[in-house]
Amino acid sequence: MDKELYQMTIHETRRLLDKKEICSKDLVSSIFERIESIDSRINAYITTAKDTALKQAEAADKKMARGETDLLTGIPVAVKDTLCTKNLRTTCASKTLEKFIPPYDATIIEKIKKQGGVIIGKTNMDEFSMGSSNESSFFGRTSNPWDTKRVSGGSSGGSSAAVAADECLAALGTDTGGSIRQPASFCGITGFKPTYSRVSRYGLISYASSLDQAGTITKDVEDAAILLDAISGFDPKDATSSKTEAVCLKNFLSKDIKDFTIGIPKEYFLEAIDSEVENSVIDAVDKMKKMGAKIREISLPHTEYAISAYYIIASAEASSNLARYDGVKYGYRSRAYESLKDMYKKSRSEGFGKEVKRRILLGTYVLSAGYYDEYYKKASKVRTLIFNDFKDAFKDCDLIVTPTAPTSAFMAGEKTHDPLSMYFSDIFTIPASLAGIPAASIPCGITKKGLPIGIQIMGNLFKEEQIISLAYAFEQNTQWHLNKPAVFS
Repeated sequence: MDKELYQMTIHETRRLLDKKEICSKDLVSSIFERIESIDSRINAYITTAKDTALKQAEAADKKMARGETDLLTGIPVAVKDTLCTKNLRTTCASKTLEKFIPPYDATIIEKIKKQGGVIIGKTNMDEFSMGSSNESSFFGRTSNPWDTKRVSGGSSGGSSAAVAADECLAALGTDTGGSIRQPASFCGITGFKPTYSRVSRYGLISYASSLDQAGTITKDVEDAAILLDAISGFDPKDATSSKTEAVCLKNFLSKDIKDFTIGIPKEYFLEAIDSEVENSVIDAVDKMKKMGAKIREISLPHTEYAISAYYIIASAEASSNLARYDGVKYGYRSRAYESLKDMYKKSRSEGFGKEVKRRILLGTYVLSAGYYDEYYKKASKVRTLIFNDFKDAFKDCDLIVTPTAPTSAFMAGEKTHDPLSMYFSDIFTIPASLAGIPAASIPCGITKKGLPIGIQIMGNLFKEEQIISLAYAFEQNTQWHLNKPAVFS
């Protein structure tokens, strides 16, 4: 083999496992050797589960020896620390949940385990998924494997860094306003946010319930299709889960995109966009045109209002969802207090970080008497306008292509004292989240400083297969996904 086991993809190891050329225990051991070797420099993991992972790997090997193989049997997967894992600490990267051990698995964790998948551990993130740089974690920031002085993106920065640095084969993330796609772009890998309701949210610790969506972070598009196939589908335990039947995405790994019309929204090419990012995306679109796709300019006129609407809606929902962390039943409780009210105040003040407090305050304000109609109600109307923009656009095109982020990965500390500048990092990913449509980021270039650039592909509701087809075709006709961080390769 030309590669170490930890460097491989899901589909590469699947073939070797099925041919009995490797075993899951050796594969999992290789991953942990990699983590022990380099994670002190990256900080991608909050909690690892070596003992239980090796037991799961042994069970998978026995299952395969009996000829019983499912989609993920023996495959190691990392999990963002906002998804509940039974008997494995789940913290949301917050002091508030520092010692929380869930008594149950999230539905998608159940699905992975039932298919013989191996849970490696829980990855670092922005606290309660609130951030774009993985700098708000109580457990310290995650470094970008391409340049450890730079951020990995957020909020699924730990999952993205772990995949990019070969500390896992693939990882689960969650995306509320770009939290899978933006860090995938910064780390040079594939991030896929499915349609809202396509993947169960049961067991996902809520930030903004109408926006949160679990998805995949992988080394390439084929792995994204495999992992999405494994976790998608209706879940009666999730009231928002859709009964729309999920197609097998692996059947859509096609190199033919001649039937696709791709829309390029003029509103996404702003003056503030980095020139290297813009040029790489334009080159990628030209490549798609040469591959046979039809390209047309479209308009998404309400894009400029997306960030404002998002931060009102998301903060309002966060204010409501995080009210449960009061120090009474579970989570952090202050050690010194004089009354019940004082316990609430101190527990929340000490348990939450600065960015979480900022959003709770904003959300509480916009939901307060006299301001609900002025802010939250208006933001909800803007969300509908943005949804309708996409609905109209998809009458004229099959897919929409844009930059994933306006820049490549920025320096750690560069935006921490300027929240508005930090929020701007999600300007291209937020509209798809507000509309609930599926979207993915794949690599499309490298800056002069050697940093990856991502291109975003958005599709119509429940049309994940079209995104997979275009992404796979582009990937197979380029080499960007094969680039690795030099310092960790």
